[in-house]
Amino acid sequence: METPLKAVELTSTVDEKGQLHLDIPVTHVGPGTVRVILLRKDDADIDEGEWLRAAAHNSAFDFLKDPAEDLYTLDDGEPFNDQG
Repeated sequence: METPLKAVELTSTVDEKGQLHLDIPVTHVGPGTVRVILLRKDDADIDEGEWLRAAAHNSAFDFLKDPAEDLYTLDDGEPFNDQG
């Protein structure tokens, strides 16, 4: 039977490299493996600048840097002028 887990709540910060930094030392837990559960604010609380920074540094969008992805130019399509 698996040993029950004990929860310890700590605050921390995630840096630009995605690495987790605890705000205080963990002195009441001995060396060994721990399970980490991240709780963060609802996405609605993230401002537009934070979203843009995350998208700009996310490797999931690296394919957009490929010149072959530049399918359209300013001469393509027709202008859209919303009168609403």
